[in-house]
Amino acid sequence: MEGDKTDKMNVLIACEESQAVCKAFRELGHEAYSCDIQECSGGHPEWHIQGDVLPLINGDCSFTTVGGGTHTIVGKWDLLIAFPPCTYLTTAGAVRLYTQGHIIKDFLRLQKGKEAAKFFMAFLNADCDKIAIENPTPMSVFNLPKYSQVIQPYEYGHPYTKRTCLWLKNLPKLKPTEIVEPTGYWVGGSVLSRQNPNMKSGLRDQKKRSKTFPGIAKAMAEQWGSQSEIEPYQLSLF
Repeated sequence: MEGDKTDKMNVLIACEESQAVCKAFRELGHEAYSCDIQECSGGHPEWHIQGDVLPLINGDCSFTTVGGGTHTIVGKWDLLIAFPPCTYLTTAGAVRLYTQGHIIKDFLRLQKGKEAAKFFMAFLNADCDKIAIENPTPMSVFNLPKYSQVIQPYEYGHPYTKRTCLWLKNLPKLKPTEIVEPTGYWVGGSVLSRQNPNMKSGLRDQKKRSKTFPGIAKAMAEQWGSQSEIEPYQLSLF
């Protein structure tokens, strides 16, 4: 269901410096704020909270944006969307955690992964009725709940492959909006990306690789940006 500009929601987008999702919700008239320990690169410091997001996730809070405005949220946030760091959780890091015999070789990395998993679960357990969390496929050792769905950039108008998982609470699964032919991996290598140097993920730093594609951000705002009754996907935490 597309968002209704008259049906304004208070939306917190956690761990987002790019403001891609924040701006998509703002375009539909919502009171959306991004929050990250980094400065925002989206051009709207008046919508960005720079600092620890955990004190804010349950609502009933006041905060000052980088742009200088002070705001108060009374009650819960209507929607919480989070992009917690995935460095120590993703299966792509398994080679650094395990030996070839699948024995843990880096216990410091294991501890950092456990801390990252705890941070992840703080969002999933937040006092908010509608929650979405985005991350790559996690390693099983961290015992995160099963994700709700997998999305790809090429389903939303961007010709890349980047397997992304969504954990959803009281939200419908995100529907594709524009399926196109993928021409390469956004993260990692492929035959197609090697044919075109501009497609090589090595040319994109970690910060750029982690940014949300505008097509996905737009789909989130249009499909989740309504307080009307919807058919939700209820994530099982057990």
